[in-house]
Amino acid sequence: GQVVVIAATNRHNSIDPALRRFGRFDREIDIGVPDDNGRFEILRIHTKNMKLSPDVKLQELASNTHGFVGADLAQLCTEAALTCIREKMDVIDLEDEIIDKDVLESMCVTQDHFNMALGTCNPSSLRETVVEVPNVKWDDIGGLDEVKNTLREMILYPIDHPDKFEKFGMSPSRGVLFYGPPGCGKTLLAKAVASECSANFVSIKGPELLTMWFGESEANVREVFDKARAAAPCVLFF
Repeated sequence: GQVVVIAATNRHNSIDPALRRFGRFDREIDIGVPDDNGRFEILRIHTKNMKLSPDVKLQELASNTHGFVGADLAQLCTEAALTCIREKMDVIDLEDEIIDKDVLESMCVTQDHFNMALGTCNPSSLRETVVEVPNVKWDDIGGLDEVKNTLREMILYPIDHPDKFEKFGMSPSRGVLFYGPPGCGKTLLAKAVASECSANFVSIKGPELLTMWFGESEANVREVFDKARAAAPCVLFF
């Protein structure tokens, strides 16, 4: 019979090019990070056997888990369920083989449990990178009104109204350079942008990228951008 060999990797550029020639692994399929609808379907599957509170909004969770893949969402659901169980540990007798029916019926995973789980679960693509979910709003920044309006037009509008940009054939900006003396709010502005557009915030320091080995610094830069694309929307701050 016919034999088909299927292989999987998360670092396809590290594979020997000889294996990617015709007659070997000559078909490559990119299994990308799921979008909002994909994450909603995955969350629905992982929670179908869970008792959920009416306040749980899976669609909202899907919108707030940018960059999460199936395994990350499974971990999120498991962590939310464990948080619910921990709250009932004082009324559960661990020595009994059977848990009381009333206790089981009172256990229900709520939106708060998922919110607490979100605080401990990060996208696996950024697990080796320090990811921050900033809680900085425009109102937390005094002054700089003109700068804030410019940032809204450059960054937030393309995310909130992509259909209008596509309709008029406009391409959003890909990068912003802040310049000014130390302490004038550059980092705070970057965090506010990430917070307002519900994006992951990754701060990159120069020494983390530069090495003494030839070609390794460039590889580090490529790896940072690959991780950011996998966890998009993401704000990289250098």
